[in-house]
Amino acid sequence: MTRISDVITKVEEWLMIILIAALLIIITLSVAFRYFLNEPLSWAGEVSIFILVWITFLGGSWGLKHNSQASVSLLIDKFSGRMKKMLVIIQLLCMVTFLAFILFFSYKWIFLPSVLAQKSSSLLLPMWIPYSAVPIGLTFATIHLLVRISQFSVKKEEAR
Repeated sequence: MTRISDVITKVEEWLMIILIAALLIIITLSVAFRYFLNEPLSWAGEVSIFILVWITFLGGSWGLKHNSQASVSLLIDKFSGRMKKMLVIIQLLCMVTFLAFILFFSYKWIFLPSVLAQKSSSLLLPMWIPYSAVPIGLTFATIHLLVRISQFSVKKEEAR
């Protein structure tokens, strides 16, 4: 499962690089068209929002893989050794449970006929494409968390 998580991380990194580059180009073109050619790109705002949503969910998943989220660790820092490890595992299990709950409803939501038929306003892009950022990003995040939990139980390391 660690290998799957590593492959997902590489995919996330490449997708984020591509999406950030695309966002930079689209916003630059939008500004240039608006101010220099006096012809705004009607689709630029919509596409920028969709790209930003994808970057957010992929980046959140990537952050879970690298344990880089901000956290309040006042309680966990009070303990050491085995108790600290147990608290971190409980924390990770709570996160996985929450993600599983959200995942269930996000997949259910994506496959609703009303969502599958919905189109974006300017590009007429099927809305399931931008909405898919939620279940895909959260699925990746769940996999990363499950790997972290398995690493805690396999390695006899002390919690961070």
